[in-house]
Amino acid sequence: MADLEALLADFTAECGDLDALVADLNKVDWSQDTPAAGWTIAHQIGHLHWTDQVSVIAATDAERFGALVQEALPRALTFVDEAAEVAAEQPPAELLAAWRRDRAALVEALRVVPAGIKLPWFGPPMSAASMITARLMETWAHGQDVADALGVVRTPTARLRNIAHLGVRTRNFAYITNNRAVPTAEFRIELTAPDGGVWTWGPEDAAQRLRGPALDFCLAVTQRRHLDDLALEIEGADVAEWLELAQAFAGPPGTGRTAGQFH
Repeated sequence: MADLEALLADFTAECGDLDALVADLNKVDWSQDTPAAGWTIAHQIGHLHWTDQVSVIAATDAERFGALVQEALPRALTFVDEAAEVAAEQPPAELLAAWRRDRAALVEALRVVPAGIKLPWFGPPMSAASMITARLMETWAHGQDVADALGVVRTPTARLRNIAHLGVRTRNFAYITNNRAVPTAEFRIELTAPDGGVWTWGPEDAAQRLRGPALDFCLAVTQRRHLDDLALEIEGADVAEWLELAQAFAGPPGTGRTAGQFH
């Protein structure tokens, strides 16, 4: 069973690291473009704030959340971008304060969700642990966009294990969302952690395997780097296909990044 308190602590720490990147930026810096087409740093933080805020509603008021879903249905392909656009128009100080407030509110809301309860979402319902893991992944991934825009190289942490685990767990989702047949065989995943240890998933005798740095795997499954720019060792055609499709985030297939985009 997932350790909810540990996940909440990891989420808080990940938010804190990203907060430190943007807290002292001026208004011009907030309008700087990021690798996500059409999104500035303000859009990135605005998106995280909006999603944290909506997550609080999902955790505390299912009826209100249901109304939000119905409102979004006619704009299923655009409502996320629209929300980021609205948030990005706020003065940076106001947006930063709102993000800080609502990410803290999310931690408190999920902390008291009874064990076994599933929370509503735009996709399948989620446990509190699954919801905070998704928020951690998104914070890290959008934080990578901000870091890339600022030319900052982040130090990988043990929190990557949560993102890697989500990347492994969403293997079948990646096939389904791309209208591909899901492989019947399990894969063996062996990732080198930031401290030099090894994180593993899947049977030891699996015929198809993936090895490499945990950071590179997380960059792959969040589509923040092209596979050509990552040190991942692939054994098996199905594993190769999976990494071309992999996405730990919900929604339609992402556009990813181009080879050699980052140096």
